[in-house]
Amino acid sequence: MEFYDKIYEKLKKVPKGRVTTYKLLAESVGSKAYRAVGRAMNKNPYAPIVPCHRVINSQGHLHGFARGLKKKKELLEKEGVKVKDDKVVNFKERLYKF
Repeated sequence: MEFYDKIYEKLKKVPKGRVTTYKLLAESVGSKAYRAVGRAMNKNPYAPIVPCHRVINSQGHLHGFARGLKKKKELLEKEGVKVKDDKVVNFKERLYKF
């Protein structure tokens, strides 16, 4: 299975109302290619089935989204994730670990 496909399969497991990080997602498939995860999110042909808006950086900040950070924030808040100053509120409680 191609790297991107492995990432997409893992990401489908992140439930609504939760987020994960580029780093955790890469590690979940046995990789340290965090930036490649970002590229996979940018190229995601399966959105919203593969919820790339739920991937944020390791400090809890919104980072990169093909449709813009405003839209990413909107999608997360629609799922009950509060965002303030482009950072997930209660990040550690919202974090999904594989």
